[in-house]
Amino acid sequence: MLTIDSYRKGWALRSLREAKAELAEARRMPYLAKGLILGALRKAQMAIYYSLGDPLSIEWIVRRAAYEGGSVQDPILRCLIGIEWTLRSLYEAPELLREAIDYVDQLVQMASDIVKIFIEEGL
Repeated sequence: MLTIDSYRKGWALRSLREAKAELAEARRMPYLAKGLILGALRKAQMAIYYSLGDPLSIEWIVRRAAYEGGSVQDPILRCLIGIEWTLRSLYEAPELLREAIDYVDQLVQMASDIVKIFIEEGL
Protein backbone atom coordinates (compact mmCIF):
# COMPACT_ATOMS: atom_id res chain seq x y z
CA MET A 1 0.00 0.00 0.00
CA LEU A 2 1.26 3.47 -0.93
CA THR A 3 1.16 6.04 1.85
CA ILE A 4 1.07 9.77 1.37
CA ASP A 5 2.72 12.04 3.92
CA SER A 6 0.98 15.11 5.30
CA TYR A 7 3.16 17.51 3.29
CA ARG A 8 2.26 15.96 -0.07
CA LYS A 9 -1.35 15.45 1.02
CA GLY A 10 -1.61 19.16 1.88
CA TRP A 11 -0.18 20.23 -1.49
CA ALA A 12 -2.38 17.79 -3.40
CA LEU A 13 -5.54 19.07 -1.70
CA ARG A 14 -4.48 22.70 -2.09
CA SER A 15 -3.81 22.19 -5.79
CA LEU A 16 -7.26 20.65 -6.26
CA ARG A 17 -8.99 23.47 -4.39
CA GLU A 18 -7.19 26.04 -6.52
CA ALA A 19 -7.98 24.15 -9.74
CA LYS A 20 -11.69 24.07 -8.92
CA ALA A 21 -11.67 27.76 -7.95
CA GLU A 22 -9.92 28.73 -11.18
CA LEU A 23 -12.46 26.83 -13.25
CA ALA A 24 -15.30 28.57 -11.44
CA GLU A 25 -13.67 31.93 -12.12
CA ALA A 26 -13.15 31.02 -15.80
CA ARG A 27 -16.87 30.40 -16.12
CA ARG A 28 -17.66 33.65 -14.32
CA MET A 29 -15.13 35.80 -16.19
CA PRO A 30 -14.74 34.58 -19.77
CA TYR A 31 -12.27 37.36 -20.63
CA LEU A 32 -9.78 35.72 -18.23
CA ALA A 33 -10.69 32.15 -19.17
CA LYS A 34 -7.51 31.28 -21.09
CA GLY A 35 -5.10 31.61 -18.19
CA LEU A 36 -7.55 30.26 -15.65
CA ILE A 37 -8.37 27.12 -17.63
CA LEU A 38 -4.70 26.33 -18.28
CA GLY A 39 -3.88 27.05 -14.64
CA ALA A 40 -6.69 24.80 -13.43
CA LEU A 41 -5.53 21.91 -15.58
CA ARG A 42 -1.90 22.33 -14.53
CA LYS A 43 -2.91 22.40 -10.85
CA ALA A 44 -5.03 19.27 -11.25
CA GLN A 45 -2.01 17.61 -12.83
CA MET A 46 0.21 18.71 -9.93
CA ALA A 47 -2.32 17.38 -7.41
CA ILE A 48 -1.94 13.92 -8.90
CA TYR A 49 1.85 14.29 -8.99
CA TYR A 50 1.93 15.17 -5.29
CA SER A 51 -0.30 12.24 -4.40
CA LEU A 52 2.02 9.84 -6.25
CA GLY A 53 5.36 11.02 -4.91
CA ASP A 54 8.00 13.56 -5.82
CA PRO A 55 6.34 15.86 -8.40
CA LEU A 56 9.52 16.44 -10.42
CA SER A 57 10.18 12.72 -10.73
CA ILE A 58 6.59 11.96 -11.67
CA GLU A 59 6.58 14.77 -14.24
CA TRP A 60 9.74 13.35 -15.82
CA ILE A 61 8.18 9.86 -16.00
CA VAL A 62 4.98 11.22 -17.56
CA ARG A 63 6.78 13.32 -20.17
CA ARG A 64 9.09 10.47 -21.08
CA ALA A 65 6.14 8.08 -21.48
CA ALA A 66 4.18 10.68 -23.45
CA TYR A 67 6.93 11.30 -25.97
CA GLU A 68 8.04 7.69 -26.32
CA GLY A 69 4.56 6.71 -27.40
CA GLY A 70 3.50 3.12 -27.36
CA SER A 71 0.88 1.38 -25.29
CA VAL A 72 0.59 2.39 -21.64
CA GLN A 73 -1.11 -0.14 -19.40
CA ASP A 74 -1.28 1.86 -16.15
CA PRO A 75 -4.56 3.83 -16.04
CA ILE A 76 -3.17 6.66 -13.90
CA LEU A 77 -0.17 7.11 -16.19
CA ARG A 78 -2.53 7.06 -19.18
CA CYS A 79 -4.61 9.78 -17.51
CA LEU A 80 -1.52 11.88 -16.79
CA ILE A 81 -0.33 11.51 -20.38
CA GLY A 82 -3.78 12.65 -21.53
CA ILE A 83 -3.58 15.71 -19.30
CA GLU A 84 -0.08 16.46 -20.60
CA TRP A 85 -1.22 16.26 -24.24
CA THR A 86 -4.31 18.35 -23.46
CA LEU A 87 -2.13 21.05 -21.91
CA ARG A 88 0.15 21.05 -24.94
CA SER A 89 -2.80 21.21 -27.33
CA LEU A 90 -4.43 24.09 -25.49
CA TYR A 91 -1.15 26.05 -25.36
CA GLU A 92 -0.71 25.57 -29.10
CA ALA A 93 -4.36 26.25 -30.04
CA PRO A 94 -5.72 28.84 -27.57
CA GLU A 95 -8.85 29.27 -29.71
CA LEU A 96 -10.00 25.89 -28.34
CA LEU A 97 -9.96 27.08 -24.73
CA ARG A 98 -13.51 28.34 -24.54
CA GLU A 99 -14.85 25.04 -25.83
CA ALA A 100 -12.49 23.07 -23.59
CA ILE A 101 -13.80 24.28 -20.24
CA ASP A 102 -16.22 21.35 -19.80
CA TYR A 103 -13.53 18.84 -20.78
CA VAL A 104 -11.05 20.44 -18.38
CA ASP A 105 -13.73 20.33 -15.68
CA GLN A 106 -14.00 16.57 -16.23
CA LEU A 107 -10.21 16.21 -16.03
CA VAL A 108 -10.13 18.16 -12.76
CA GLN A 109 -12.84 15.87 -11.36
CA MET A 110 -10.86 12.83 -12.49
CA ALA A 111 -7.75 14.25 -10.77
CA SER A 112 -9.82 14.75 -7.63
CA ASP A 113 -10.94 11.11 -7.75
CA ILE A 114 -7.36 9.88 -8.18
CA VAL A 115 -6.04 12.01 -5.31
CA LYS A 116 -8.91 10.84 -3.12
CA ILE A 117 -7.89 7.22 -3.69
CA PHE A 118 -4.35 7.85 -2.54
CA ILE A 119 -5.36 10.00 0.42
CA GLU A 120 -7.84 7.42 1.66
CA GLU A 121 -5.26 4.64 1.26
CA GLY A 122 -2.82 6.66 3.34
CA LEU A 123 -5.20 6.89 6.31
